[in-house]
Amino acid sequence: MRQALRLLAMLAASIVCLQIFFAARIALMAVVAPQSTTFQRSEALRLAREKGQILWSQQWVDDDQISKHLKRAVIASEDAGFNEHGGVDWDALEKAWDKNQRAQAQADKRAARLAQVAPSKPPPVPKVVGGSTITQQLAKNLFLSSERTLVRKGQEFILTFMLEALLGKQRILEIYLNNVEWGEGVFGAQAAARHYYRVDASRLAPSQAARLAVMLPAPKRFEKRPGSPYVIGRAGTIEARMGAVELP
Repeated sequence: MRQALRLLAMLAASIVCLQIFFAARIALMAVVAPQSTTFQRSEALRLAREKGQILWSQQWVDDDQISKHLKRAVIASEDAGFNEHGGVDWDALEKAWDKNQRAQAQADKRAARLAQVAPSKPPPVPKVVGGSTITQQLAKNLFLSSERTLVRKGQEFILTFMLEALLGKQRILEIYLNNVEWGEGVFGAQAAARHYYRVDASRLAPSQAARLAVMLPAPKRFEKRPGSPYVIGRAGTIEARMGAVELP
């Protein structure tokens, strides 16, 4: 029993030290831009392993060098309540949970029918809908893997609250827009603006900003068809909402 308690104490101390380490790194980001994220490093390793080379485009630009149109478009598309919530949009999470539960139930029914007529075929995989805010996405990309576990999600919440407590909304959005993926090996607003439109991030027009915002949930898929009917239609909806977005 004494040994078990000692192990538990060591585990608790390790967890506390890890949180202090994360907090210190986040506090430093208030004045120093992060050099890379966990997601970017994993992508670099994947590119090196699969293609034997790392084709990479990224350039940090300060907040005043990012188009206000892009900021408004990303907030309108990814996190309409960005300025109001404390890092987690609980209503959005609840809606995403309900939608995923319904999708899972439908997938289970289809799998049962498929098992009767074609047992060798793999069961359908339901599409998972996320309810993550911009701050949560940044927390995950900065420090965590993409695995879906309760432990990882719990750490994501802790990091999210740290980001909100130690950095302002403007800085959170600035770091997010400089590190988010916009295609294979394309990271950040400046690289995306140059890659897709041959302009700097500060010169993006409203329609261009809206299209870039639409790409964020699945940039590797949308970069193959950036002018697809879905992207154009969705971008029109986002552009119509941009005027109501207040920037932090």
